[in-house]
Amino acid sequence: MIVGIPKEIKAQENRVSMTPGAVSALVRAGNEVVVQRGAGTGSGLPDAEYKAAGARLASAEAAWKADLVVKVKEPVAKEYRYLRPGLTLFTYLHLAACEELAHELMRAKVTAIAYETVTGPDGHLPLLTPMSEVAGRMAPQVGAFYLEKWLGGRGILLGGVPGVAPGSVVILGGGVVGVNAAKIALGLGAQVTILDISHNRLQYLDDVFGGRLVTLASNEPNIRKAASFADLLIGAVLITGAKAPRLITREILSTMKQGSVIVDVSVDQGGCVETIKPTTHKDPVYTVDGVLHYGVANMPGAVPRTSTFALVNQTLPYALRLAKDGLSALRADPGLAQGLSTHQGALTCPAAGEALGVKAVTPEAALR
Repeated sequence: MIVGIPKEIKAQENRVSMTPGAVSALVRAGNEVVVQRGAGTGSGLPDAEYKAAGARLASAEAAWKADLVVKVKEPVAKEYRYLRPGLTLFTYLHLAACEELAHELMRAKVTAIAYETVTGPDGHLPLLTPMSEVAGRMAPQVGAFYLEKWLGGRGILLGGVPGVAPGSVVILGGGVVGVNAAKIALGLGAQVTILDISHNRLQYLDDVFGGRLVTLASNEPNIRKAASFADLLIGAVLITGAKAPRLITREILSTMKQGSVIVDVSVDQGGCVETIKPTTHKDPVYTVDGVLHYGVANMPGAVPRTSTFALVNQTLPYALRLAKDGLSALRADPGLAQGLSTHQGALTCPAAGEALGVKAVTPEAALR
């Protein structure tokens, strides 16, 4: 099979979908790999390394003409012209928050497989996890920075100093993002409160962190109370394939401290804050009701080398199977099939269909 690796063109996105080592594995498996010139530059991976690994260096058009195109982020408008019948696209998609892209993929009859809904044998999300780990660990760092007064923050040092209380970090969601955010926030010396809807998850978090953080059931009264004392609020909510629920309403936002900061990691799924909107690394924050909002939808793109290697560690085995077996790989692996988002003009992610008001079929039905 011909595998294409285009350069990412989303704003300030420096990750690349395959490392030279991964390209070498694909070539050894009998595939032809076409890498767009400069695709790995942002991650410190020069063209010469891809060529040495057996890739053919070419233009964006040539990379997109491949049978299987592997990317990091969803296609943007400038790339829609490359979408076509017979193309298999393997990347992050987040269609529940991107209606235009969903319709473009259906119109072009692309077989689109979303990293974020591929499911492991135990129900976890193996291709979402590495970037959730990165974004979770970044969130307290980003929040701590924007709490500085000169940037519009409250002038709070999250760790405090002897005789002065540390800052308060509230995390909505106790999944992979939330756990990693808690690790870093606690390491900075902050007071940490984490909310989740699952009592079992809260028990687990209490055990893992040895009582060093406060756990609260995620309900409206507790969210309201926690938001009111947060210096930094981190949105870490995920419903697989669906839009994130709006937990921080405009009315709750009005009760937050002036100069407090929101980092909504779930913004790529629509966000859990009513007033959040996607931003870029170049222009990452804006203020509503005196509260700084950070809504960068590709946070791991700021640390592309770490992120690229972490992502490829997980995606390469799936890419090898797709390159070897095509659609048969989906039929043989129900977990991989859960990543199927569009196929032959149909939307095949029911959760995205519900969010978009579009009729969807299950991946299993689409693959019959």
